[in-house]
Amino acid sequence: MSQSAVHLTSDSPQRPVCAQTDALIDGLRQGRAADVHQAALAVLECADPDRKLVLTAQLLAAVIQGEWRVDMQSSVSPGPELPGRPAKPLLVPPRQLKQRKLGSVPGRAALLHAVAHIEFNAINLALDAVQRFRGLPMAYYADWLSVAADEARHFAMIRDRLGELGYAYGDFPAHDGLWRTAQATADHPRSRMALVPRLLEARGLDVTPAMIERLRAVDDQRSADCLQIILDEEIRHVALGSYWFGYLCAQEDRDPTREFMRLLQSRAPGVLRLPFNEAARRLAGFSDAELRALTSLASAEANP
Repeated sequence: MSQSAVHLTSDSPQRPVCAQTDALIDGLRQGRAADVHQAALAVLECADPDRKLVLTAQLLAAVIQGEWRVDMQSSVSPGPELPGRPAKPLLVPPRQLKQRKLGSVPGRAALLHAVAHIEFNAINLALDAVQRFRGLPMAYYADWLSVAADEARHFAMIRDRLGELGYAYGDFPAHDGLWRTAQATADHPRSRMALVPRLLEARGLDVTPAMIERLRAVDDQRSADCLQIILDEEIRHVALGSYWFGYLCAQEDRDPTREFMRLLQSRAPGVLRLPFNEAARRLAGFSDAELRALTSLASAEANP
């Protein structure tokens, strides 16, 4: 269905654009062989982090050069049960992860390791959004390919900073909550847009400013600067989720705020946490009415 056919309103979230996504769209229009979904799947299944970074860059270059095309038949691919990922870090339940103080180098390294793990998973989530859901506009695939490239750059940046502190990705345990959410939203792109960028990534907008201030308080400006870059760029990622969620709701004449609340309550009860970074969330496509509804739901869940 074309974008003009879904009746987006003037107050719907706007789709962020950039030169890279424009170049990706042009490349997809000229795609010559095979399809971009299988190409993204091949990168998703790569387990070696260094190789995955290289393959992600190569995938974008190939798309821009007109190598890959979009499958215009609407469908949902089963995709892999698990993405490609290294043997380490050890994955444990979130409650088993230790809380460490940032006053020590190991404490700061543990925080950065958690961020690196999020960014590595975010590469896989963006690639999965490309390979799993077929028949969407070319701009959708361009957007999530560009997000995969951003997440790859973020992962490399944080991993380099870990190295400067004497640690490596895999040195600390981590949890698998992000990919579990991908599994839980594999049935429809609307649920994926709601619960990955608009729930999990939006949570990053809420908590990262405090992390930056804590790092600055212990004179780790280098790490704080890395997180600031991620925070600034994640606003676009969440905004893309807001746009495509609204687009997909409009396809079925669903009210986006009601549908978002329905998905939160049915698929992610108790996950919302206050306070919200309302300024960043507004930039990322959350309306005032939506923020009020989210605040009410989060308060109710915190105080049943």
